Amino acid sequence: MDSPRNAAPPLQSHQLVRRTIALVLAGGRGSRLKQLTDRRAKPAVYFGGKFRIIDFALSNCLNSGIRRMAVVTQYKSHSLMRHLQRGWSFLRAELNEMVDVLPAQQRTGDEHWYRGTADAVFQNLDIIQTRSTLHDYVVVLAGDHIYKMDYSIMVKDHAERGLGCTVGCIEVPRMEATAFGVMAID
Repeated sequence: MDSPRNAAPPLQSHQLVRRTIALVLAGGRGSRLKQLTDRRAKPAVYFGGKFRIIDFALSNCLNSGIRRMAVVTQYKSHSLMRHLQRGWSFLRAELNEMVDVLPAQQRTGDEHWYRGTADAVFQNLDIIQTRSTLHDYVVVLAGDHIYKMDYSIMVKDHAERGLGCTVGCIEVPRMEATAFGVMAID
């Protein structure tokens, strides 16, 4: 057993996020937005002029130091893919920076598209595992939420605790809970 003097120093947040990939789930329809999502996926809906809803998750990644992102698409993804190609092309592949688009491809042998968010992650496990030499941590994000968060804090806490899985969430009033995914905690 290593003594504290021989133990490796704990990794800093900026070191951990270099070993992290973000998997941004952006295949949702967003039916509550009605005509706004008739022609595009909810993450591709315009927000504040030229921006799109997905830009919040991607900007949070960049501002957290995460420079490798994969965007999982499905529903009416053309507008979203075009936005990612045009608006996020400044990342440099030679530095292992990227926004990689992962369209639904029925990868698991079953002949069905994604059946929810967990299935979207499951159907892309092969790609995540293929790239596992480039990262130790995977941050799974919703591409259709508007918020600001520094993911490096959560990744650092996750690594320091040696956890298998960490879920980030916020408390909402009970009256609003039905509009969101709900988690019961102890």
